[in-house]
Amino acid sequence: MAHDVFSALANPIRRDILSELASGSKSVNELAGRFEIGRPAVSEHLQVLRATGLVTAEQAGQQRLYHLQAEPLAAAVDWLAPFEKFWNARLRALRDVLDEEDQ
Repeated sequence: MAHDVFSALANPIRRDILSELASGSKSVNELAGRFEIGRPAVSEHLQVLRATGLVTAEQAGQQRLYHLQAEPLAAAVDWLAPFEKFWNARLRALRDVLDEEDQ
């Protein structure tokens, strides 16, 4: 499942769609209005996000509202967690070098 989530997140438009949905549910038309791609392309991206469980949809009258489901991101976070120590150590080393240069 984490592989599917990473595949979905590899596309910048899908990441942007998730960011848009983080502020609340939106229809495909609302989402399409925020991107320079057409509604059919946004719908295709939403289908990928739905397949990975990152997005759910609910019928609301004549439109479908899309909702962010952040739970599948937990698998990605779990996989990335060991690398956090690496980056924290690298950033501390960089900070130390920069502090030395300032002195």
